[in-house]
Amino acid sequence: MMLQLDNVTKVYKVGAFGGKTFAAVDGVSFDVRSGEVVSLIGESGSGKSTIGKMILGLTSITAGSITVDGVPVKAAKEYYRHVQGVFQDPFSCYNPVFKADRVFQLIKESYYPQVSAAEWDGRVRSAIEDVRLDPGQVLGRYPHQLSGGQLQRLLIARALLLDIKLLVADEITSMLDASTRIDVLNLLAELKERGLGVLYVTHDLSLGNYLAERTVVLRNGTVVEMGLTDKVFGDPLHPYTRKLLAAVPRLNAPWEDAEPTDTCHYHAGGASGALFEADAGHFVACARFDGCPR
Repeated sequence: MMLQLDNVTKVYKVGAFGGKTFAAVDGVSFDVRSGEVVSLIGESGSGKSTIGKMILGLTSITAGSITVDGVPVKAAKEYYRHVQGVFQDPFSCYNPVFKADRVFQLIKESYYPQVSAAEWDGRVRSAIEDVRLDPGQVLGRYPHQLSGGQLQRLLIARALLLDIKLLVADEITSMLDASTRIDVLNLLAELKERGLGVLYVTHDLSLGNYLAERTVVLRNGTVVEMGLTDKVFGDPLHPYTRKLLAAVPRLNAPWEDAEPTDTCHYHAGGASGALFEADAGHFVACARFDGCPR
């Protein structure tokens, strides 16, 4: 399976009467393949979540295309059998008046009505064990009786009950404590080994570096750098990427403000957003890459 974004743009109408427009995403292109994790990194407001919503069919595309194995994305029942999303706030995905088990029952009603109750119960328990939870400790409980990490993993278990090939994980660890965060990340790594493609949307560079084979850096709705994670993190070319990396706190160094980026020909302020291959598997947005000082 391959998810392909080709020159995707999302424009919103803004202003009192909708007379102005705002490009939340502007000409973004990248892909996600089976058995790999791609990190989509950028600060708040960079367009990361908008891209995730377009992939999931939750918001429309203004221009460009999103395809899975060459077939355009459609917000349809069969599409969601293969593509699912898990979001930042797990509590918002559950109805507090129903037990957490209901998320599994809804899957059965929509996709597997012919499966017997006993067989379905076995499938649910197996999926819960796959995400390293004890069915006896989480089934039959209300959302407020479970932790954020447990609820998040139950949502991943729900996705596993379908024949999913792609998971959009949008800031799924930002509300979790450090130990639970590592558990969820290790779970995503295990799912990758099974052949699942994962788009990991985050503003946390350290987590993206930990998990992903490839990284896409987004700024103001435009890709400024992308490529193999070790190249993007080990030899950042775009000033914005360098600034993000400089802002990552380190335990063995005092906190310092990230140095401002120097003015140059890199994509900013309306310059060309074309990506240039600076090195094999390493792309950077720069109007005149050869003439830019490193």
